[in-house]
Amino acid sequence: MSPIDLGSELLNYIVQQHVQPGERLPSISELQDETHLGISISKVREQLEVARALGLVEVRSKTGTRLKEYDFAPAVRLSLLFALARDLHYFELFSQLRNHLEVAFWHEACALLQEEDKAFMRACIAAARAKLNDRWIRIPHQEHRAFHLTVFKRLDNPFVTGLLEAYWDAYDAAELNQYADYDYLQKVWDYHERILDAICAGDYEQARQEFIDHTRLLRYQPRVQEMQQKVVEGS
Repeated sequence: MSPIDLGSELLNYIVQQHVQPGERLPSISELQDETHLGISISKVREQLEVARALGLVEVRSKTGTRLKEYDFAPAVRLSLLFALARDLHYFELFSQLRNHLEVAFWHEACALLQEEDKAFMRACIAAARAKLNDRWIRIPHQEHRAFHLTVFKRLDNPFVTGLLEAYWDAYDAAELNQYADYDYLQKVWDYHERILDAICAGDYEQARQEFIDHTRLLRYQPRVQEMQQKVVEGS
C-alpha cells in the first residue's frame, strides 16, 4: 500500500489495487459500495471527473472507465490555461521555463534521435517553406509544433514532454499561431533548418546555440509585443 494519501478515495483505490493502464475500473455503483470506496455516488462522480480532467482515466459510455497511461500534460495544461485566462503575461513566464528546459535536455534528446525523426523534421521544414512561399501564405504552426516536439520525443521522461506539450497548447491559447509577420516566419524557419543541419552533422552544441538564438526571436512576434505593451500600460 502506498504511504502517499492522494486526497481522493478513487485515486487511492487505483494505486492500492494496482490497476494497470487499459484496465477497466468498477462501475460507479460498484465503486460507491462499501467493498470499494464506500462513498456517495455524487462523490464518486466528482472524483471521476477530477481524474478525467487530470488525464488519468477515460470515461466512455459503452466501455466504461479505464485507466490511461500516465501523462503529465493534462494536469499542467489545465493549470496553465487557467493562468493564461486570468493574465496572458503568464505565457512569457512559462516560455522562459520551456526555453531553459529544452536547453538543459538538448544534448541528451539529440543523441536519442533516429534517422526517421530527422527525416520527419526535414519534412516539417519543407512543408513550412511550401506554405510560406505559396500564393496564399499560411502560417505553418503545426509544422512548428511538430518540429520542436520531435527533438524531445525519445526522452523517457513524461514530465519533460508533458511540460513541452503544454507549452504549445498555451502557444495556441495565446493565439501566437494566428499572428505573425512574414519576415519573422522566414527567419524562424531559417533557424529550424540550421538547427536540423547541425543535429544531422552531430554538432549538438551548435544546434543548441541556434535554438537559443531562435528563442530570442519570440520577442519580435507581433502577438508577444502586443502582450508586452499591455503589461507596460497596466503597470
